[in-house]
Amino acid sequence: MAQTTPSTPFRNLVGGKLLDAVGGATREIVNPATGATIATVPEGDGADVQRAVEAALAARREWNATTPGERATALLKLADTMDAATDELAQLESANTGKPLPMAKDEVTASADLLRFFAGAARTLEGKSAGEYIKGYTSMVRREPIGIVAGIAPWNYPLNMAAWKMGPALAAGNVQILKPAEGTPLSLLRFAELAHASGALPDGALGVVTGDGPNVGAKLVENRAFGLVSLTGDVRTGKTIARAAADNLTRLHLELGGKAPIVVLDDADLEQTVAAIRVAGYWNSGQDCTAGTRIIATRGVYDRLLERLVPAIESLKVGDPAEGDRIEMGPVISAKQQQRAFGFLERATAAGARIVTGGGGDAIGPAGGSFVAPTLVADVAQDSEIVQDEVFGPVVTIQRVDDYEQALAYANDSRYGLAASVFTESVGRAMDAARQLQFGCVWVNDHLTPITSEMPHGGFKESGYGKDMSTYSLEDYTQIKHVAVRIGL
Repeated sequence: MAQTTPSTPFRNLVGGKLLDAVGGATREIVNPATGATIATVPEGDGADVQRAVEAALAARREWNATTPGERATALLKLADTMDAATDELAQLESANTGKPLPMAKDEVTASADLLRFFAGAARTLEGKSAGEYIKGYTSMVRREPIGIVAGIAPWNYPLNMAAWKMGPALAAGNVQILKPAEGTPLSLLRFAELAHASGALPDGALGVVTGDGPNVGAKLVENRAFGLVSLTGDVRTGKTIARAAADNLTRLHLELGGKAPIVVLDDADLEQTVAAIRVAGYWNSGQDCTAGTRIIATRGVYDRLLERLVPAIESLKVGDPAEGDRIEMGPVISAKQQQRAFGFLERATAAGARIVTGGGGDAIGPAGGSFVAPTLVADVAQDSEIVQDEVFGPVVTIQRVDDYEQALAYANDSRYGLAASVFTESVGRAMDAARQLQFGCVWVNDHLTPITSEMPHGGFKESGYGKDMSTYSLEDYTQIKHVAVRIGL
């Protein structure tokens, strides 16, 4: 199916109105598969943030006064709105990010499902039962919304990651301002327009402001009106935001980078393992914090795994998603990201690593596109840059280790702790690995695909803190109050 060129006049949503940037500035949005400009969006700054904050403050009391049932109804309406626009939103997402259209459609569907989950979760908030814990007083616990929360979404999953923030924020009774990544705002801006037209929310309860990190992101963090800032992004940005938020003691929810290991033991089912790696390492062109980027195979399975893995990787259909649904992997997000991946490969080979397959990009896709071939790199040292640092592209390393203990040691030897997987037919080994792997998500005999709205998602170590999805995320978007009432007779 050929993609259409976006034609919507994209504007920010502020106070229930679709608005240009206060200063009138705009930014051109580029399709990374072709390098062509496909849309123009507002380029905001601090004045746009302040305008959105004032609208949110005006809406806060009304939205906070709604019952959980009323918030659930609103979220269900937003989910229905998203479902009805699946094709349009997916087309925008595909053109804006370069991901295959079927993948983009799956993400819209998953985002709607998440909103429905939080519609139910809004009605299940619980606290400690009221009781007389102090003589002469009845104590009770209230779980209350934080107030105004900021959500800063990444460029790799623009709509889906925004939904991860929107769902718990609104379900808990907060009002929210979202900032999409400056280069990939189209699907969120269009959804915001549709959400406004649906009438699901009071004007100002949800705002969307576009712009870059220094002019909009930093202004969100610095503004004292926000009780919580939720970021999905890289570690460097997370640390910058943490330092800025410290001045106001603003709460943070950080889902940052990852360098996920795939531990393959001698008894692994190789057909299952290869199929999983083909997805885990190259889904969304490897631009995923949970992507399986480090294969760690024990010596009894290494050669057999490598023999099967190379043709599986080479079978991936790479190209411009506009060519049709047969395309499995598109470009990386930009020429800058393409050169970043190539730089990792150049330095790795200079240090003695061997590119088993892939490594290029010039012959893939149309001229002007930012393509990187699906790549597998062997003979890498554990302390090498390409093993320790996040490439964020379709580049996977493979290492041979002596035994199970060394495999776990290599897996845990990372400053990241977002996701990991282990492939084995031994239940005991699987359970032990799940216990020992120092990651917020551990999958057994699969990688990347077992993500669901009902289960928490978030990392350890420099991968951040706080949980997305699941009822656990509501703990981040609410605050606890103890109320004690004298009961003298």
